[in-house]
Amino acid sequence: MPFSPLPDILTDQLTDLTEELLHTRHIRLLMLDFDNTIVPYTTNVPTEKMAAWLGRMNASDITLCVVSNSHNDRVPQFCREYDLDCITHAKKPFSKGIQACLTRYGIPPGEAALVGDQIFTDTLGANCAGVTSILVKAIHNHTFWLKARHVLELPFIFAARKRRIEK
Repeated sequence: MPFSPLPDILTDQLTDLTEELLHTRHIRLLMLDFDNTIVPYTTNVPTEKMAAWLGRMNASDITLCVVSNSHNDRVPQFCREYDLDCITHAKKPFSKGIQACLTRYGIPPGEAALVGDQIFTDTLGANCAGVTSILVKAIHNHTFWLKARHVLELPFIFAARKRRIEK
């Protein structure tokens, strides 16, 4: 699969993605990064807007699964509360967790997408696995290292700016 750090789709936040947009891309499985994509690192409580989006998407025909590198119990706990399946210890950008998710649901890579806030894990992992990569802005870069990582990602975000979806 292609080794590319450029996302297929750019958007500000996860809640910008709609069932209709995913259908136009023939996406049946949406894999979600957890930290800084659904909630900040500092909490397990989603905004009302995020909770409503999760409810709408769970009621749609799009399958959702959290695919996270986390080793923390907060991810499975959150997923149980919001009726989401999850795969932890995903090892993104390697394809272990992404492939496990595709296999679990029997969905080919061309009908799946992975959305996350990091180019060097989420976008690169999605692209190498052959699934649509969707980059969202991090919810909250609260540490120096998260801010520094974002600066390193800016050239790739700039190169992919024409892939931005309109709300």
